[in-house]
Amino acid sequence: MRLLDGYIARAVFFAVLVVLLIVVGLDSVFSFVAELEELEADYQILQALFYILLTTPRRIYEFIPISTLIGCLVGLGALANTSELTVMRAAGVSVMRIVYAAVKPVLLFVGIALALGQFVVPKTEQFAQSERSRQIDGSEALSSRYGYWFRDEDAYVHINAIQPNGVLYGVARFKYDHKQTLVSSDYSERALFQGDHWVLFNVNETVLKPYRTLTKRHDSLRWDSEITPDFLSIVALKPDHLSITGLLSYARQLSGQGLESGEYYFAFWKKVLQPVATVVMVFIAISFIFGPLRSVTMGQRITAGVVTGLGFNYAQELLGHVSIVFHVSPFIAAGIPIMICFAVGIYLLKRI
Repeated sequence: MRLLDGYIARAVFFAVLVVLLIVVGLDSVFSFVAELEELEADYQILQALFYILLTTPRRIYEFIPISTLIGCLVGLGALANTSELTVMRAAGVSVMRIVYAAVKPVLLFVGIALALGQFVVPKTEQFAQSERSRQIDGSEALSSRYGYWFRDEDAYVHINAIQPNGVLYGVARFKYDHKQTLVSSDYSERALFQGDHWVLFNVNETVLKPYRTLTKRHDSLRWDSEITPDFLSIVALKPDHLSITGLLSYARQLSGQGLESGEYYFAFWKKVLQPVATVVMVFIAISFIFGPLRSVTMGQRITAGVVTGLGFNYAQELLGHVSIVFHVSPFIAAGIPIMICFAVGIYLLKRI
């Protein structure tokens, strides 16, 4: 029995691996072609290639669930085409035993996805986005298309690029008084975090008086703020690119301030439930192999896998927006597509 388990596991593992490499490779090529439209003086082909390389861990993380579904259909479909699964069933191997053998290599990909999502993707994605923003328009003030806005006490701050090591590029601050009147603004080329404060470099400051303005230039200027690089690393990334712990921490912080946190809670539960979703993809694949896709071509199986995977992703994203708008529990919104797919998979398996 162990020999059969290993044989099925190898077939599934290599099929998932090949599908993952193909899908990530295609997505990287298309993304690189799209990046060619963004080429600027300091952002050329080599920089675009480096950006695509840095975002590869995020692509791997995102495509593991759908690659698992298609890979299982391909690997088990190949065994079905050669009647090996039929022979196994005739020899007394149960369907649940085949499911168990197919799930084992998938757990390896689940572990890789968890490690990437928690430790690798947040750092590589932030560095990639910050370098891209800095090279495209890091020296410009508010013309940046990739900057970030946030409030710091009585000031509104815009930053063009945020690097993970506590370095900021293109920092514009707009200070207001208690009457919400703009009293001063300044723009700094760069900022460094010094433990309990920031130091701004090459600062151009404008002070607004009732009938005139004063312009000052500083080589360096101290900026006392409670904002830290850890906070900015969360602000700089989309919720789907943050780690599980970072999402939970920031969502709780927003809730404590009375701000909308549904988007971050939904992304948190989506990441937490992704291992379950990946295993459910195996149930769907096996139910298809023994059910409606038992005697079809490999192309039809791949098409069915792509359609099912995309349908699952779209349903989860749609329910995510619904949960934010109608204040539905993010856990329920993230779990409904998984429960539906699991129920369909179990139903089809019981019909075999």
